[in-house]
Amino acid sequence: MAMVVVISLPLILFSVMLGVGCYLIGRARGRKDIRTHAQVFGVPVIPPNADKDLSSPSSCSKPKIAEIV
Repeated sequence: MAMVVVISLPLILFSVMLGVGCYLIGRARGRKDIRTHAQVFGVPVIPPNADKDLSSPSSCSKPKIAEIV
């Protein structure tokens, strides 16, 4: 019985310490990420160096009635 306690107790303590360490490191990285890379919600903006022809493709627009008839 003593061998089971000797083997399992250090493993349990190591697992708890590893879990707490990963939790604290993840929390610190998450807080740093929020400060440096804030999320911005809204309409996507076209990059400034994008080609104007690519921003509005004519093949996706609906044909006009005058062009069909």
